[in-house]
Amino acid sequence: MTVPVLKNKPDHFGGLHNGFLVLINKPVDWTSFDVCKKIRNTVKIKKVGHAGTLDPFATGLLMIGVGRGTKMMSAFSESSKRYKAEIQFGLATDSYDITGQVVDKRNDFELKLPEIEKGLNDFRGEIKQKPPMYSAKKVNGRALYTYARKGIEIERKEQNVNIYEASISKWAKPFLNMELHVSKGTYIRSYAHDLGLKLGIPAVLKNLQRTMIDEYHLDDSFSIDQFIAFWEKVNKEEWRS
Repeated sequence: MTVPVLKNKPDHFGGLHNGFLVLINKPVDWTSFDVCKKIRNTVKIKKVGHAGTLDPFATGLLMIGVGRGTKMMSAFSESSKRYKAEIQFGLATDSYDITGQVVDKRNDFELKLPEIEKGLNDFRGEIKQKPPMYSAKKVNGRALYTYARKGIEIERKEQNVNIYEASISKWAKPFLNMELHVSKGTYIRSYAHDLGLKLGIPAVLKNLQRTMIDEYHLDDSFSIDQFIAFWEKVNKEEWRS
């Protein structure tokens, strides 16, 4: 099945009401569900879904399927993804990201770039990773975060994920900026937490931006407002024709 993939500044307008895929740049503090709801209310088509959840604090590329496009969501969920991540050392939270409750804090620590580079050798290729408690991963039919909100710690099985690329963009204590290319099912929050454990210094994920899903790039995505304006133009074009 083939449906149109809408990128920013598309060159066609017709034939979209049966289904399509659209690249959206998710803003901060929006859930992936919030984006789907906004798209659904805009296009007036009930079937809307996304491939690859982004946490509310994260930004970047979200693949949205509309109508028949929802049938392709599972395929894109399997795709590899690229991220820009900022990790903060000297801090640990229960969610492994900056939004959680602080469980450890260290202001006076020494950490040099060569130590980080050496530690990263164990975080490339196929690695084992445990899903964070504050995640949508289901155990016994319930999302882990439902247990975490009640203060219940659930035993989680490690899973194999693949880190195809992990490069350092900048180190300015306590912040480490990285670019990552990872397989499906990889939690960048867990990656940050586990790297901190390896180096003996608590660490959290401070910022996260997804830049690619499969071959599709963030640069080609719509903001929410841009998509709404585009859809209004679609309807005007079809009304004129």
